[in-house]
Amino acid sequence: MHSLKNANPTFENSRDCLKSIQVWLQAIRPKTLTAAVVPVLAGTALAWSIAPISMWIFAFALIGALAIQIATNLINDYVDFDKGADTHERIGPRRVTQSQLITRSAVRRAAALMLAIAVCAGLPLVIHGGPVILIIGLVSLFLAYSYTGGPFPLAYLGLGDLFVILFFGIVAVGGVFYLESGVYNTAALVLGIQIGFLSTVLIAINNLRDVHQDTKAQKKTVAVRWGIQFARYEILVLTIAPFLLQLFWIREKQGLLTLAPYLLLPLAFKIVKSVFCTEPSEAYNHYLAQAAALHAGYGIILSLILMKA
Repeated sequence: MHSLKNANPTFENSRDCLKSIQVWLQAIRPKTLTAAVVPVLAGTALAWSIAPISMWIFAFALIGALAIQIATNLINDYVDFDKGADTHERIGPRRVTQSQLITRSAVRRAAALMLAIAVCAGLPLVIHGGPVILIIGLVSLFLAYSYTGGPFPLAYLGLGDLFVILFFGIVAVGGVFYLESGVYNTAALVLGIQIGFLSTVLIAINNLRDVHQDTKAQKKTVAVRWGIQFARYEILVLTIAPFLLQLFWIREKQGLLTLAPYLLLPLAFKIVKSVFCTEPSEAYNHYLAQAAALHAGYGIILSLILMKA
């Protein structure tokens, strides 16, 4: 049987192709892509609640957001390896550059391609939305690289968490809402903060897991700069605050549906309890998956509420 497989070049090519796809999926990090999808969905849902929406705006915004997220992940993959933050001691998911599964130059080219796709998707949005959307797009492209790269990498200065709150929450939600409705209001700000906080929980857990390795690499995340206990309380605040802000929607929209996100409170408390009771370790990979589910679930439920209202 083994000799037959080796004698069949089609079989070998198919297997190599499948393996290549799996490796690139590792590099792209599909589990993190909800951070790009949820803000676009939430901003569109909020716009839907006050006026008809344009599906082409939703489509181009989603493509652009996904492309920037993937580009950021790829840049992070090879830059963290270059700076010594990703080594054989890593306890998080395997990184393709560090593992030599894909060459650094190939990962870099893929990141450039994703940024080019983001630009192409963003052009119609800029034409429609004007200077405000142009500024948001340019800054987003710049920070996709500057998150870990460049002379002032945000993640290495302890500013990564703030970046995520702003650009995967307030700016992303508000930008899509503005594109669809032509206005910006308090509701968009509150929604952006809720989504941004829950998205930042993922980064905070990731950084707390890697605190010891990041200390060696002089990657001064919040956990490294302020300590493990501070990082735990940061996760507590970021996780619970969106549920407190849900009071805004209970007042604005009323109805029992606005209470639906509270169904996720047990998961939120479970994540916080786990982080406080467990030392930074490989176990945090499980908490990270739970935080991603919380972020996606909360965003989807709240979006459905807004569309129903």
